[in-house]
Amino acid sequence: MKLDKLISMANQIGAFFEAMPDREQAVADIANHLQKTWEPRMRREILACLGTADEEALKPLVREALRRL
Repeated sequence: MKLDKLISMANQIGAFFEAMPDREQAVADIANHLQKTWEPRMRREILACLGTADEEALKPLVREALRRL
């Protein structure tokens, strides 16, 4: 899957959880959602963007959640 599509999908998940009042819980829930519902290949591909210029396209909550995976 293309990285830009994965980033878009992850940011949509992040947008849903941004409304939560507890930031830590939102980050944990994003990480949990990605762990449980995304294929390992998808997780590997998006995790590989951490530390690259592509990481800047991720919402901060999503970035933090990915670091927890």
